[in-house]
Amino acid sequence: MGIVRKWNNILHRDIGYMIVALTLVYGISGIAVNHVQDWNPNFSKEQEFLAIQPIHGQTREEIIRESLSQLQIAEEPDNAFRPDSSTLELFFDGKTYTIDLPTGNVLVEKIQQRRVLYEMNQLHLNAPKEWWTYIADVYALSLIIVAITGLFVLKGKNGITGRGAWLTTIGILIPVCYWLYYLYF
Repeated sequence: MGIVRKWNNILHRDIGYMIVALTLVYGISGIAVNHVQDWNPNFSKEQEFLAIQPIHGQTREEIIRESLSQLQIAEEPDNAFRPDSSTLELFFDGKTYTIDLPTGNVLVEKIQQRRVLYEMNQLHLNAPKEWWTYIADVYALSLIIVAITGLFVLKGKNGITGRGAWLTTIGILIPVCYWLYYLYF
C-alpha cells in the first residue's frame, strides 16, 4: 500500500471515529426537524379537558380571579390573554388554560421539553452560537474530509474506478435531479 493510500485510510478511519457522536446528533436531529410540520421535535404537548362553572365576572381581574378560584389554582398566572370576548387564556410555566367563559369548558395544555432530542436540535440549529459555531465548522470540514478520503479507501473493481464510480455518480445525481425538479416542475 502506497504512503498516500496509507495516510488516506488513516485519516478516513480516525476522523470517522472522532465524528461518530456528532454524526448521530446531526442525523437524528435532522430527521426530527425535517418533519417539523408533523410534530414539534423540541416539545411534547399533553391536552386535558376540564369543566368548571361558567364565568360571570365583569372586569378582566374579576374573570381571572373567578377562573383561578374555580380551577383551584393558588398562584398568579405569568400572563393572561383574552383573544375574544368569550375566551380567557391563563399562562403558567409549561401549562396553559384556555377557558370558554360562557360554558366553563377548559382546555389544559402541558408542554415539556423532549429530553435529549431538544438538546440535539439546539446543537444542530446552532442555538448556542459562540464556540459551538467553530465546533460545527470543524465537524463540517471533517465530513468533507471523510467523504473525499472515503472515495479512495478501496481500490480495484469496488473502488472509485469501478463500482464506486457508479455509486458516486448516483449520489451526485440525486440532489442535482431533485433540485432541477424543484426549480422547473
